[in-house]
Amino acid sequence: MHDAGVRPNHTAPLLVLDTNVVLDWVAFGDARMQPIAAAIERGALHAVSDAACLQELRRALGYPQVKLDAAAQTLAYARYLAHVQRFEVAQGANGAQLPRCDDPDDQKFLELAWHARASHLLTRDHALLRLARELARTGRFSVLAPEVFLQSLPGPA
Repeated sequence: MHDAGVRPNHTAPLLVLDTNVVLDWVAFGDARMQPIAAAIERGALHAVSDAACLQELRRALGYPQVKLDAAAQTLAYARYLAHVQRFEVAQGANGAQLPRCDDPDDQKFLELAWHARASHLLTRDHALLRLARELARTGRFSVLAPEVFLQSLPGPA
């Protein structure tokens, strides 16, 4: 896919979810993530991911602290894949206007949000949240904790 962005329903926000937020949804059933997960599952919100982010999720599902056996890992991954749109950043695409994240492993989420033209990157990661103001100045997407995102919606998600 190219840098034109993914917008199947122009009125629904397009979200990038970092790995821990996805784990809260598909592995832990965290109640704080339930309204967003339900909205994604019914199509009121859209989530986008790419190969690098999905690869990280696959690895994270197998971490001992996540405590999922192989079958549960497969089900959690399949649940996410069933509700996420795939996007691949074009080879050589430039995100030069993006700030650099202190954690290089998190840069992929910024790149994905930028190139997919997501409206929001949802995270609880402090390295990403510290960039929120700087990214807001680009006018391209917001970086928010899931709870803050929910508060920002005009009505029920």
